[in-house]
Amino acid sequence: MEGDFWAAAIWALEIWLYLIISTIMIPAMFGFSLGISETYMTILVQTLEWATLKIQKANADERTLKSSPSNGLIQREDGSMEKELEELRRSRPKPPVGGDFTLSDCFYFTRRGIESIVEDEVTQRFSSEELVSWNLLTRTNNDFQYISLKLTLVYGLGIFVRYCILAPLRITLACIGLTWLVIGTSAVGLLPNWRIKFWLSEWVHVMCYRICARGLSATIRYHNRENKPKKGGICVANHTSPIDIVILCNDGCYAMVGQVHGGLMGVIQRAMVRSCPHVWFERAEMKDRHLVTKRLKDHVNDKTKLPILIFPEGTCVNNTSVMMFKKGSFEIGATIYPVAIKYDLKFGDAFWNSSKYSMVSYLLRMMTSWALVCNVWYLPAMHQQEGEDAVQFANRVKSAIAHRGGLVDLQWDGGLKRAKVKESFKEQQQKQYSSMVVGDDSSSFFLSSLTV
Repeated sequence: MEGDFWAAAIWALEIWLYLIISTIMIPAMFGFSLGISETYMTILVQTLEWATLKIQKANADERTLKSSPSNGLIQREDGSMEKELEELRRSRPKPPVGGDFTLSDCFYFTRRGIESIVEDEVTQRFSSEELVSWNLLTRTNNDFQYISLKLTLVYGLGIFVRYCILAPLRITLACIGLTWLVIGTSAVGLLPNWRIKFWLSEWVHVMCYRICARGLSATIRYHNRENKPKKGGICVANHTSPIDIVILCNDGCYAMVGQVHGGLMGVIQRAMVRSCPHVWFERAEMKDRHLVTKRLKDHVNDKTKLPILIFPEGTCVNNTSVMMFKKGSFEIGATIYPVAIKYDLKFGDAFWNSSKYSMVSYLLRMMTSWALVCNVWYLPAMHQQEGEDAVQFANRVKSAIAHRGGLVDLQWDGGLKRAKVKESFKEQQQKQYSSMVVGDDSSSFFLSSLTV
């Protein structure tokens, strides 16, 4: 009896793997689809639209909710400090010589301080964006769980589909994709450095990433493919999740840049670098900016090597904005290929809140979401202009990515996720205000005030 049970279990496992290999893996390896994902997405979209209509009908008052970059709590002015203080000073004429001070200036700084306490522009970028309408996932909105019996039944059916069908399927595909990545790259790494080795390396990488993308039910729309990054350049993109790598590498192969890790990640890194010239640094080397810059320059100067993929923000942001780009990758003098990535929150939240979820917890959340839907825009190549420093170049690229992806362009450093505001930022605001108060003597006044 026990033997029959194990025989039946092995037979069921064989059928399961056969279906995965024949209907998902082989099509993914060669870049085509049998239409299963498209059919699933069509049913999913219709279901979510029906659920949205049910929610709107039962909660007419919720129709007034509208999404905004700041979640609508604070309505901020777009003017500069000078313009806003000028509005407050309209009742008092400014002296013809030098600056001046009015007591009404205090209201400006008080208002700005209260706004930052209630809802600042930085910390909200490190929490999940709120949905206007519930997408039948408990994690996104607890207020819309019970609307009607039909909606509750659909919600229950969705739990069964996501946890009992999709999750095992996606975990299986992820394991197969990573295993094949290690085996395939290790095998290719044994070949001599001929042209066929590099071709096989790119094919293995892209094939494995496509399998992993199918494991997330990823629907990716690539725009302006004529602007795809070319060899000898640097691809920079906004950063929402580690899955960004899978999204971009699903359409082409890149050289990765990162720190050497141990454990499973270390095994994958060592296998990948055998077949492809990825740029891995030891922990001590990461602190040596000159060494990092030299190795990146050596890579981009070799026009036969793959373009480097870098996320200059240095941290994951919730896909509502683009934060300050680190200037390191813009000091090399290479051609920059900007890429904008925008996820559709309706099907699942791709943002990785690393301070709240571990990598394993995050991946399990993604594998139990409905799907991963996103748009990728390849922007025209950009070069550093004459007289433009690395910081200005980085800001110009960042603005282009934010504009194309429909994201908010912020000047704040993503490092504020775990660190305090730099003193230089505070001093910059103090200098700006002191120039309004004391006029041309602002620099000496500011320095003397600091020494006091």
